[in-house]
Amino acid sequence: MPNRSTDMLFQLIKSLEKGEKRNFKLYVKRNASGEELKIVQLFDALDKMKDYDEVQLLQKNPSIKKQQLSNMKAHLYKELLSSLRLIQQSDNIDRYAHEQLDFARILYNKGLYLQSLKLLDKLKEVTNSQHQYIYALLTLQFEKKIESMHITRSMENRAETLSGESEKIYHQLDLSNKLSNLALELYSWYIQNGHARDKRDVHAVKVFFESNLPPIHYGELGFYEKLYLYQSYCWYGFILQDLLMYYRYTQKWVSLFQDNELMKRIETGQYIRGMHNLLGAQFNLNNFDKFNEYLQQFEAFAQSDLGNSNDNIRIQTFVYLNTARINKHFLEGTFTEGLQLVPEIEKHLDEYKLHLDRHRVLVFYYKIACLYFGSGDNEKAIDYLNKIINWKVDLRTDLQCYARLLHLIAHYELGNDNLMEYLIKSVYRFMAKMKNLSIVEEEIFKFIRKSFNLSPKKLLPAFKSLKEKLEQLQGEPLETRSFMYLDIIGWLESKIEGVPVQEVRRRKFLERRKPGTVVKHKVHTEKKY
Repeated sequence: MPNRSTDMLFQLIKSLEKGEKRNFKLYVKRNASGEELKIVQLFDALDKMKDYDEVQLLQKNPSIKKQQLSNMKAHLYKELLSSLRLIQQSDNIDRYAHEQLDFARILYNKGLYLQSLKLLDKLKEVTNSQHQYIYALLTLQFEKKIESMHITRSMENRAETLSGESEKIYHQLDLSNKLSNLALELYSWYIQNGHARDKRDVHAVKVFFESNLPPIHYGELGFYEKLYLYQSYCWYGFILQDLLMYYRYTQKWVSLFQDNELMKRIETGQYIRGMHNLLGAQFNLNNFDKFNEYLQQFEAFAQSDLGNSNDNIRIQTFVYLNTARINKHFLEGTFTEGLQLVPEIEKHLDEYKLHLDRHRVLVFYYKIACLYFGSGDNEKAIDYLNKIINWKVDLRTDLQCYARLLHLIAHYELGNDNLMEYLIKSVYRFMAKMKNLSIVEEEIFKFIRKSFNLSPKKLLPAFKSLKEKLEQLQGEPLETRSFMYLDIIGWLESKIEGVPVQEVRRRKFLERRKPGTVVKHKVHTEKKY
């Protein structure tokens, strides 16, 4: 499993680039007192370590005393942040707003009230144009403070104007807060549980969504209110497996940034996530042409200055771009070719191990396992599935369930009969405990149990019979989840035809690409991993 240090200072140092390290040392040595020189020594010691080990740190640096270490680390952490602040982008709206508010306070303290108000008025224009309502509110509060304590005569009806502006911003912030809470809680539900598993889940999610969605008057929505509204519907549709709703609102999400190019720079992370979900929606709907079009756009973004403007953006782009690249191989049925991505992905998983959340790592392990399974390398698939199964985490129970089911099928493929009885019981119990057993999974377990007693002549008809049963369930809303995680139909066809899964997937892809072929998209459609 990824080695995750809990030491914040160590994580910060490991995230620094060469230029940032050099700038820090220049910053600290400007007043080279004994204390500053000691924190440089601590910095160098931590920078050389591969993993954080306090005992080793003290042994190799005897001049650093244990009783001093805590204070030295706190001082070094503060100085690192201060040095980074000096070299961050000057066009960052947060930094600009803080700087202008500081300037306004300096002018105010000098008794230059009109100059302070003029600066605040300009700041208010900038923050409103960039939808930064919190900074606009801070600016207004400062303006009201000046007007309440001094008769500036800066403009007529000043009190009424400021009161009206405050009311409007408070309303915007209240609406934005309610919508962002709704989007966040729906996303959190998905991370914990995955898609709705049964009617109880569907009812609970619908009630939660409808009771927490505030009254909406579209004309009064600003950028962030629209963004959080689209995200809320996006997660709502995805949880309920309403793939057309999911697609519709991911499209609105990305279009919002295309209509507000400035916000793409301010909220780059949200734009990246929107592209990821739009690609996911096209993937779910099996719409290869649109998927490929958006993937090319995302590839171009990854090469742009904005796509490389900081570590956070680079890491997010790596995660979502490589997820889409793997998905492209699933769509095309080129699993073996897709395995060429694995070494580079693993390299970056190690490089970014201190920054990636466990959910993203789990998804990569599952997708890589599916690439190996689809290409016919069941042993390597099992290796990656074991990474998920043996990693004790309390999220994405759906992913953990289907990792175990695929693990069971991979052992079935390898003919590991001595393990099958134990695995069947173990996986069945786990999925039942997690309330993740639908009719599809019940039929799969029933088939595998019976298959051991079937003669070779009867096995092929049994595969055909299971395939027919499962095909009838593909349009059922609460059964869609099973086909979204595992191409069980493709696997059954591969067994019936005696070819690898990827040959089945590739043939279907090429048939859909024939001129004149009409592909009908269903709300609940066949899925590939």
